[in-house]
Amino acid sequence: MPLEASAAVSDRLPPRTRLGVGAVIVLVLLAFAATIGIGMLRGATGAEVVEPVSTASSAPQLPAAAGLYVHVAGAVREAGLYRLDAGDRVADAIARAGGFADDAARDTVNLARPVADGEQIVVSAVGAEAQAPTGGVGGAGTASGDLIDLNTATREQLDTLPRVGPAMADRIIEWRETNGRFTSVDDLQSVPGIGDKMIAALRDLVRV
Repeated sequence: MPLEASAAVSDRLPPRTRLGVGAVIVLVLLAFAATIGIGMLRGATGAEVVEPVSTASSAPQLPAAAGLYVHVAGAVREAGLYRLDAGDRVADAIARAGGFADDAARDTVNLARPVADGEQIVVSAVGAEAQAPTGGVGGAGTASGDLIDLNTATREQLDTLPRVGPAMADRIIEWRETNGRFTSVDDLQSVPGIGDKMIAALRDLVRV
Protein backbone atom coordinates (compact mmCIF):
# COMPACT_ATOMS: atom_id res chain seq x y z
CA MET A 1 0.00 0.00 0.00
CA PRO A 2 1.49 3.44 -0.88
CA LEU A 3 2.68 5.57 1.99
CA GLU A 4 0.09 8.23 1.24
CA ALA A 5 -2.67 5.65 1.34
CA SER A 6 -1.36 4.22 4.66
CA ALA A 7 -1.28 7.69 6.10
CA ALA A 8 -4.80 8.34 4.85
CA VAL A 9 -6.02 5.08 6.44
CA SER A 10 -4.21 5.90 9.65
CA ASP A 11 -5.82 9.30 9.73
CA ARG A 12 -9.23 7.68 9.53
CA LEU A 13 -8.52 5.39 12.59
CA PRO A 14 -9.47 6.50 16.06
CA PRO A 15 -6.61 8.01 18.09
CA ARG A 16 -6.43 5.03 20.54
CA THR A 17 -6.24 2.51 17.67
CA ARG A 18 -3.52 4.52 15.94
CA LEU A 19 -1.50 4.46 19.19
CA GLY A 20 -1.73 0.64 19.46
CA VAL A 21 -0.71 0.06 15.87
CA GLY A 22 2.23 2.37 16.29
CA ALA A 23 3.42 0.52 19.41
CA VAL A 24 3.29 -2.83 17.60
CA ILE A 25 5.29 -1.46 14.71
CA VAL A 26 7.91 -0.06 17.09
CA LEU A 27 8.25 -3.43 18.91
CA VAL A 28 8.64 -5.30 15.61
CA LEU A 29 11.32 -2.91 14.46
CA LEU A 30 13.20 -3.20 17.78
CA ALA A 31 13.14 -7.02 17.64
CA PHE A 32 14.36 -7.00 14.05
CA ALA A 33 17.17 -4.59 14.95
CA ALA A 34 18.20 -6.75 17.92
CA THR A 35 18.37 -9.86 15.72
CA ILE A 36 20.55 -8.10 13.18
CA GLY A 37 22.82 -6.76 15.96
CA ILE A 38 23.36 -10.21 17.52
CA GLY A 39 24.19 -11.69 14.10
CA MET A 40 26.71 -8.98 13.38
CA LEU A 41 28.31 -9.45 16.81
CA ARG A 42 28.73 -13.21 16.29
CA GLY A 43 30.22 -12.66 12.86
CA ALA A 44 32.71 -10.12 14.20
CA THR A 45 33.91 -12.12 17.22
CA GLY A 46 33.55 -15.66 15.83
CA ALA A 47 31.92 -16.63 19.12
CA GLU A 48 29.55 -19.52 19.22
CA VAL A 49 26.95 -20.18 21.84
CA VAL A 50 27.50 -23.63 23.32
CA GLU A 51 25.25 -25.38 25.78
CA PRO A 52 27.00 -25.94 29.12
CA VAL A 53 28.16 -29.50 29.67
CA SER A 54 28.23 -31.05 33.11
CA THR A 55 31.71 -31.97 34.29
CA ALA A 56 30.36 -35.07 35.98
CA SER A 57 30.39 -38.16 33.81
CA SER A 58 26.96 -39.48 33.01
CA ALA A 59 28.28 -43.02 32.84
CA PRO A 60 28.07 -45.01 36.11
CA GLN A 61 31.35 -45.34 37.95
CA LEU A 62 32.30 -49.01 38.22
CA PRO A 63 34.25 -50.16 41.27
CA ALA A 64 37.84 -51.19 40.76
CA ALA A 65 38.19 -54.88 40.10
CA ALA A 66 38.79 -56.67 43.39
CA GLY A 67 40.90 -59.80 43.46
CA LEU A 68 43.12 -61.94 45.63
CA TYR A 69 45.96 -64.39 45.18
CA VAL A 70 46.05 -67.91 46.56
CA HIS A 71 48.78 -70.54 46.44
CA VAL A 72 47.34 -73.99 45.81
CA ALA A 73 49.75 -76.82 46.63
CA GLY A 74 49.81 -80.50 47.43
CA ALA A 75 47.70 -83.15 45.77
CA VAL A 76 46.26 -81.08 42.89
CA ARG A 77 46.87 -81.43 39.17
CA GLU A 78 48.46 -78.00 38.59
CA ALA A 79 49.82 -76.50 41.81
CA GLY A 80 50.68 -72.82 41.65
CA LEU A 81 49.67 -69.24 42.34
CA TYR A 82 46.19 -68.29 41.16
CA ARG A 83 44.18 -65.09 41.09
CA LEU A 84 40.62 -65.43 42.36
CA ASP A 85 37.74 -63.04 42.85
CA ALA A 86 36.75 -61.73 46.26
CA GLY A 87 34.19 -64.08 47.75
CA ASP A 88 35.51 -67.19 45.99
CA ARG A 89 35.82 -70.39 47.99
CA VAL A 90 38.28 -73.23 48.30
CA ALA A 91 36.33 -75.14 45.65
CA ASP A 92 37.09 -72.34 43.15
CA ALA A 93 40.79 -72.45 44.01
CA ILE A 94 40.95 -76.22 43.56
CA ALA A 95 39.14 -75.89 40.22
CA ARG A 96 41.67 -73.29 39.03
CA ALA A 97 44.44 -75.73 39.94
CA GLY A 98 42.96 -78.37 37.65
CA GLY A 99 41.09 -80.26 40.34
CA PHE A 100 42.20 -82.90 42.83
CA ALA A 101 45.00 -85.29 42.01
CA ASP A 102 44.18 -88.99 42.05
CA ASP A 103 45.79 -89.48 45.46
CA ALA A 104 44.20 -86.42 47.11
CA ALA A 105 42.59 -86.84 50.52
CA ARG A 106 39.47 -84.95 49.46
CA ASP A 107 37.64 -85.35 52.76
CA THR A 108 40.28 -83.26 54.53
CA VAL A 109 39.45 -80.14 52.45
CA ASN A 110 36.59 -77.81 53.31
CA LEU A 111 35.48 -76.78 49.82
CA ALA A 112 32.91 -74.31 51.16
CA ARG A 113 35.37 -72.11 53.08
CA PRO A 114 35.96 -68.60 51.68
CA VAL A 115 39.57 -68.01 50.69
CA ALA A 116 41.73 -65.14 51.94
CA ASP A 117 44.29 -63.12 50.04
CA GLY A 118 47.80 -64.53 50.41
CA GLU A 119 46.83 -67.86 51.87
CA GLN A 120 48.19 -71.26 50.91
CA ILE A 121 45.78 -74.13 50.37
CA VAL A 122 47.57 -77.44 50.83
CA VAL A 123 45.71 -80.56 49.75
CA SER A 124 47.02 -83.61 51.59
CA ALA A 125 47.60 -86.89 49.86
CA VAL A 126 45.96 -90.06 51.09
CA GLY A 127 47.98 -91.43 54.02
CA ALA A 128 49.77 -88.16 54.71
CA GLU A 129 47.95 -87.79 58.02
CA ALA A 130 50.00 -90.74 59.34
CA GLN A 131 52.98 -88.36 59.54
CA ALA A 132 51.28 -86.12 62.08
CA PRO A 133 52.58 -86.14 65.67
CA THR A 134 50.83 -88.62 67.91
CA GLY A 135 50.89 -86.40 71.00
CA GLY A 136 53.23 -85.55 73.81
CA VAL A 137 54.63 -82.25 74.98
CA GLY A 138 58.20 -82.87 73.88
CA GLY A 139 57.59 -81.60 70.39
CA ALA A 140 60.61 -79.29 70.20
CA GLY A 141 62.53 -81.85 68.18
CA THR A 142 59.69 -82.55 65.78
CA ALA A 143 60.63 -82.03 62.14
CA SER A 144 58.88 -79.09 60.48
CA GLY A 145 57.36 -81.42 57.89
CA ASP A 146 55.54 -83.26 60.67
CA LEU A 147 53.87 -80.20 62.14
CA ILE A 148 50.10 -80.10 62.00
CA ASP A 149 48.77 -77.31 59.80
CA LEU A 150 46.04 -75.46 61.68
CA ASN A 151 44.42 -74.43 58.40
CA THR A 152 44.11 -77.88 56.85
CA ALA A 153 44.14 -80.33 59.78
CA THR A 154 41.19 -82.64 60.22
CA ARG A 155 39.35 -83.20 63.46
CA GLU A 156 41.27 -86.43 64.01
CA GLN A 157 44.64 -84.74 63.44
CA LEU A 158 43.87 -81.94 65.89
CA ASP A 159 42.68 -84.49 68.44
CA THR A 160 46.20 -85.95 68.57
CA LEU A 161 47.60 -82.72 69.99
CA PRO A 162 48.13 -82.38 73.76
CA ARG A 163 45.20 -80.82 75.65
CA VAL A 164 43.09 -80.88 72.48
CA GLY A 165 40.14 -83.25 72.56
CA PRO A 166 37.34 -83.75 70.03
CA ALA A 167 35.36 -80.77 71.36
CA MET A 168 38.34 -78.40 71.18
CA ALA A 169 39.22 -79.69 67.71
CA ASP A 170 35.69 -78.84 66.59
CA ARG A 171 36.08 -75.30 68.00
CA ILE A 172 39.33 -74.79 66.09
CA ILE A 173 37.76 -75.95 62.83
CA GLU A 174 34.65 -73.84 63.45
CA TRP A 175 36.79 -70.75 64.08
CA ARG A 176 38.76 -71.07 60.81
CA GLU A 177 35.58 -71.76 58.83
CA THR A 178 34.00 -68.60 60.24
CA ASN A 179 36.99 -66.25 60.31
CA GLY A 180 39.26 -67.58 57.58
CA ARG A 181 42.71 -69.07 57.87
CA PHE A 182 44.99 -68.80 60.87
CA THR A 183 47.83 -66.38 60.16
CA SER A 184 49.87 -67.28 63.25
CA VAL A 185 49.77 -69.78 66.09
CA ASP A 186 48.84 -66.91 68.42
CA ASP A 187 45.48 -66.68 66.62
CA LEU A 188 44.49 -69.71 68.69
CA GLN A 189 43.86 -67.25 71.54
CA SER A 190 40.67 -66.29 69.72
CA VAL A 191 39.33 -69.84 70.00
CA PRO A 192 37.13 -70.21 73.11
CA GLY A 193 38.84 -72.30 75.79
CA ILE A 194 42.44 -71.84 74.57
CA GLY A 195 44.77 -69.83 76.80
CA ASP A 196 48.44 -68.95 76.95
CA LYS A 197 49.51 -72.22 78.59
CA MET A 198 47.80 -74.31 75.94
CA ILE A 199 49.33 -72.24 73.15
CA ALA A 200 52.76 -72.69 74.70
CA ALA A 201 52.21 -76.46 74.66
CA LEU A 202 51.12 -76.42 71.02
CA ARG A 203 53.54 -73.87 69.58
CA ASP A 204 56.20 -76.41 68.54
CA LEU A 205 53.67 -78.92 67.23
CA VAL A 206 51.60 -76.86 64.84
CA ARG A 207 52.11 -74.45 61.96
CA VAL A 208 50.02 -72.13 59.75
